[in-house]
Amino acid sequence: MAKHLLIVESPAKAKTIEKILGSDFEVKSCYGHIRDLEKEDMGIDIKHGFTPKYKISDDKLKVVKELKALAKKTDDVWLATDEDREGEAISWHLCEVLGLDPVTTKRIVFHEITAQAIQKAVNSPRTVNMDLVYAQQARRVLDRIVGFEISPILWRKMSMQKNLSAGRVQSVAVRLIVERERDITKFNTKHSFKVEAFLQAPDINNKNVTFKAEGPDKLADINSAQSYLEKCVNATYEVKDVQVKPAKKSPAAPFTTSTLQQEASRKLGYSVSKTMLLAQKLYENGHITYMRTDSVNLSDTALDGSRSAIINQYGEKYHQKRVYKTKNESAQEAHEAIRPTNMEAPSAGDADTHRLYELIWKRTMASQMADAVLERTIAKINVSAHPEDPLTATGEVMRFDGFLKVYSEGKDDEDGEEENEGMLPPLTAGQKLDLQHMQATERFTRPQPRYTEASLVKKLEELGIGRPSTYAPTISTIQARGYVEKRDKEGMKREFDILLLKDNKISHRKDSENVGAERAKLFPTDLGMVVTDFLNEHFDKVMDYSFTAKIEEEFDEIAQGKKVWNKMIDTFYHPFHESVEHTMETAGRIKGERMLGTDAATGKPVVARLGRFGPMVQIGAAEGEEKPRFAKLRANQSIETITLDEAYELFRLPRKLGLFEGEDVTVNIGRFGPYAQHATKFYSLKKEMDPYTVELEEVAPLIEEKRKTAEESTIKIFEKEKIRILKGPYGPYIKQGLRNFKIPKERTETAADLTIEEVKAIIEEVKANPPKKVARGKKAK
Repeated sequence: MAKHLLIVESPAKAKTIEKILGSDFEVKSCYGHIRDLEKEDMGIDIKHGFTPKYKISDDKLKVVKELKALAKKTDDVWLATDEDREGEAISWHLCEVLGLDPVTTKRIVFHEITAQAIQKAVNSPRTVNMDLVYAQQARRVLDRIVGFEISPILWRKMSMQKNLSAGRVQSVAVRLIVERERDITKFNTKHSFKVEAFLQAPDINNKNVTFKAEGPDKLADINSAQSYLEKCVNATYEVKDVQVKPAKKSPAAPFTTSTLQQEASRKLGYSVSKTMLLAQKLYENGHITYMRTDSVNLSDTALDGSRSAIINQYGEKYHQKRVYKTKNESAQEAHEAIRPTNMEAPSAGDADTHRLYELIWKRTMASQMADAVLERTIAKINVSAHPEDPLTATGEVMRFDGFLKVYSEGKDDEDGEEENEGMLPPLTAGQKLDLQHMQATERFTRPQPRYTEASLVKKLEELGIGRPSTYAPTISTIQARGYVEKRDKEGMKREFDILLLKDNKISHRKDSENVGAERAKLFPTDLGMVVTDFLNEHFDKVMDYSFTAKIEEEFDEIAQGKKVWNKMIDTFYHPFHESVEHTMETAGRIKGERMLGTDAATGKPVVARLGRFGPMVQIGAAEGEEKPRFAKLRANQSIETITLDEAYELFRLPRKLGLFEGEDVTVNIGRFGPYAQHATKFYSLKKEMDPYTVELEEVAPLIEEKRKTAEESTIKIFEKEKIRILKGPYGPYIKQGLRNFKIPKERTETAADLTIEEVKAIIEEVKANPPKKVARGKKAK
C-alpha cells in the first residue's frame, strides 16, 4: 500500500500525476464535486446565517465509500484539486466527508501537470484556503437563492410546466441577447454611395499598373453620385501629396479563458463548451497550463522556453521579451496565462485537440516575438473637377514580418471589415495620372451582428459579469432552457446601384448581393424574450449589468479575506426576498402575446402568443362553444415581428399533396416538427423539406424509404396492444408508444419468441426500476 493518498478531480489527471509521483503516492479521482446543496428548503438555513445544508450526491456515494476505505489504509491524505475557487471548495468538501482536518491536511496546487511543477508543489504543500472556499460557497448560495425564489414565480405566472428557471448570470446573459435582437429588429437601414477611382501610373519597371483611390466618405443618394461623376467628365488627376509613414503591429497577449474561447470560435469554429472540453484534456495530460484563468502573465520558465524556441526556429531578431499585466488583478482564477508546458513541442493530442493546442502554442510564441514593421503610404490626388475633395490612395508594405510569421489575431463581425491594403506604384507630387474608370457604388448601413458564443463571452467579460469557470456553463444553460438557440440565418437578395464613369461616359447598372446571412449565431426565443421582459419589470436590480458585476467584485473581496461571506449574502437577501414576495402577490399573469388584427372572415381577434408547446398564432378566443384555430410559428418567426399576412400563411397547414397508393398524403407540423401523414401512419419530414412548399414527388420516396427501414428493423408486432419489438444499434428493444424498453441481455437472442405477457412483464419491470444515469465524472464548473 502506498504511503500517501492523493485525491484529484478527474481520472485522466490522476493517471498523469501518478506516473510522475511514483509508488509512494496512490492517486485517485473524486470525479468533481462530491457534495451539493440539498434540494429541500433550498438547501440553505436562511435563519441561521445562511448555513448551507450539503448532501453527498447519489452518483458519488460509491466514490466516497472507496475514498474513505483508502484513506483509512494510508499514512495521510493529500488534496490536489484545481487551484481555483471550485477546486478549493472540492478539497474542503473532501475534508468534511473524509473526516480530515482542513487546518492540517496537505493541499498542493500547480498551474501545470509536469514533473517539475508537481515535485515543487509536493515539496511546499499548504492547507485549504478557506477564503477561496467561502467565495465559492457565497456564489453557490446566492445563485441557489435567486434560482429557487424567482423560478416558482415564473411557473405560477406563465401557466406552464415547471421547466422554467431564472439565474443571476444566465438571465443577464439572455437579456444581452434579447436587447441585441431588438436593436437589430428596429434598425433603420440607410444607404449612401461610395466613390472609387481606378488610376494608372508606371511602377519601378516602368510598367503601367492600376491602383485604387477613394473619394468622399459618403454621397447621400444616387442623384449626388450622378452629379459627382458628371463633374469628373474630362477631369484631370494629379498627385497632390505623398506621405510615407513607418508603422508597426504588436502581438496580442497570451490566452486567458475568455480570449481562448473567442479565438477558437473565430479560427477553428469550436463552441465554447468544446473548447473547454479539449483544453481540459490538454491540461490533464500535461500539455498546457490550467485553462481557467484571467491572467495574461507568463512565468520565467515560460519566457525562457519561448525565447529558446523562437531563436532556434526563427533567429534572434524575431525574439522580443514582453511582460503582460492583467487588467483586473482581483479577478484572477490562476496566476498564469494559458500556455504550452513545453514550448519545444508544437503539437499534441488527436486532430481536434491538436488544433486547439497549436493555436495556444502559436499565440504564446507570437506574444514573445518582435513587432511587425510596416511602411504605410498615403497619397492625396487632386481631381480638377473637385479641388476641395482630393482622392486618397493608401498602400502598405511589410518591411519585417516579426510575430506575423507565426500568428495573427482573428476579428469578430462587430470589429468591422479590415481591408487589405496593397502596394502603390512610386508616386511623386505633381505627377499626372490616367483614369481607367471611376464608380459610385451604393452601400448600406448594417446593424450590430448577433452574438456568437465567443462574442457573448467577450461582452460578459467587458461588463465584469461571470468569471472563467462560469462562461461555458452559462451559455450551455441558456440554450438548454430554451431561452436562446444557436442557429444559422439565410440571407436575402438585395439589389444595389452602380454608376460607372469610363471613357468620359456615365452608365448605370444594378447588381445584387446576399445580405443578412449568419452562421452559428445566438437568437433569443419568444420564451426568452417574454421571461426577460418579466424579470426586467419586477427584478430590475438582479437584471442590472452593473449590479451583477458588483456582486462578482464582492465574491473577489471574500476570496481575498476582505469580506465575510454570509454578511454579503444577508445584505443582498432581504431586499431581494421582499421583491420576490411583492411580485408573487401583485404581478399579473405573463401573457406573452401580441394582437395582430381582426380576421376579416369571422371578425375574431388574431393573436400571436406563447403556447404550451411554443409560439403560435390563434384566431378566436377560448370562450364559447367554437374552439379557436391554432397554427405553430415557423422556426425563423417570432411573436414580436410576425405580420398578419404571415400569420394567415401559417393556416395553410395541413396541406393535401395528392394521392399515393390510393391514399391521401397530408403534411403538417406537430409537437415534434413537420411530418407527412399517409394511410394513418406518420413520417417525419427531412430537415430540408418545408411543409409549406414540399410536393408529393419529394414526400412519396420518403414514405417508401422510411417504411422499408421500419420493416427491416421490425422483429415482431403486437397489433392489438400497439407494441413492437425492434432491432436497434445496441440490440433488440421494445417500443410502446414513444417509449423504448431495454430487453434483458439473456433474452436478446430469443427476442422474436417473446410473448405479449413476457413483453408486458419486461415493461413493468423497467418502469418499476428505471436505469440509473451514469455519472460523467466531470467537475462542476
